[in-house]
Amino acid sequence: MPQATATLAAPAPPAPAPAPGVRPAAGSDFAPLLRTVKEQGLLQRRCGWYARGITVNLFALAAVITGMALTGGSWWVLLLAPLLAVLSARTAFVGHDAGHAQITGDRRKSRIIQLVHANLLLGMSQEWWNDKHNRHHANPNHIEKDPDVAADILVFTQKQAVGRAGLRGWLTRHQAWLFFPLTTLEGIALKVYGFQAVFSKEAGARQTTRSRAVEGLLLLAHVAAYATLLLTTMPPAHALVFALIHQMLLGLHLGMAFAPNHKGMEMPDEESEERWGHLRRQVLTSRNIRGGLVTDWFLGGLNYQIEHHLFPSMPRPHLRLAQPLVRAHCRSLGVAYTETGLMDSYRQALTHMHEVGEPLRTAA
Repeated sequence: MPQATATLAAPAPPAPAPAPGVRPAAGSDFAPLLRTVKEQGLLQRRCGWYARGITVNLFALAAVITGMALTGGSWWVLLLAPLLAVLSARTAFVGHDAGHAQITGDRRKSRIIQLVHANLLLGMSQEWWNDKHNRHHANPNHIEKDPDVAADILVFTQKQAVGRAGLRGWLTRHQAWLFFPLTTLEGIALKVYGFQAVFSKEAGARQTTRSRAVEGLLLLAHVAAYATLLLTTMPPAHALVFALIHQMLLGLHLGMAFAPNHKGMEMPDEESEERWGHLRRQVLTSRNIRGGLVTDWFLGGLNYQIEHHLFPSMPRPHLRLAQPLVRAHCRSLGVAYTETGLMDSYRQALTHMHEVGEPLRTAA
């Protein structure tokens, strides 16, 4: 299979900048960029790259499980919980990429990969996640259409904050300080949401009986295998503490990966959505994170959020190669391309969340 590398042909020149005050015709902004990306081979799958990564991750998981069996009688086994959390996050990133058809263009194979990594290894419903995540990609940061910015425990606009009282009001007033502590619950929350989605009455309308049965069986298999692993390798007290550390650090890792992507960026409404078009809708609502290979690895490629949103099926290793093309194209159009350091991205996201809670703090 052909593979794009850093030695690809030189990028085609970006589209010429439009005359001042003149907006390009609808639909023309993205087309030249898409054509260039295709010509560079950046949408071609990297099956070998993913196969190596998945194999390494599975062997690493097996090694940790072996370590748990060997040290489970001692409290030293807790040192393996952070490592298992990191490997679980790697598993989640594989499930994410499979859901976007980044690994293979074969839908059946993509579903199998995602079922194994999401349902079986993580206890998270792939069907629930796909539905939610696809709606996010179609309308990123859209106040009314993106489920990731819907008012829940956290809120993302001052309008959402108005009228919140009691515990929810307190959470909103302090949500910037509570954000990362709350992400420690994300690993458990993903399991709960997945079970609710698969075993709810609404699931029957979205999935076939067979698909729903496969998902449900894999989720139950995950819970049974996880509990069996813990209780057969260590005493109950060790198992409880191990599970808490593992799940909390997994949630924190995932939170650190998705927090920089959109929080504090533009939040379109119906009017701006129609005015922007596809390219602006994806670029203006997303933020890239600067860094090298360590950042790429830690964030699972989500640090190239702009490129990922423009080309959801682009293989992870090609995102960094597409970045210069996208940045140059945005510059030629006068479209803001946001890129910042990791720590500064957290500062921007938390500052936005703090400002959202300001009306409630003022009224208190």
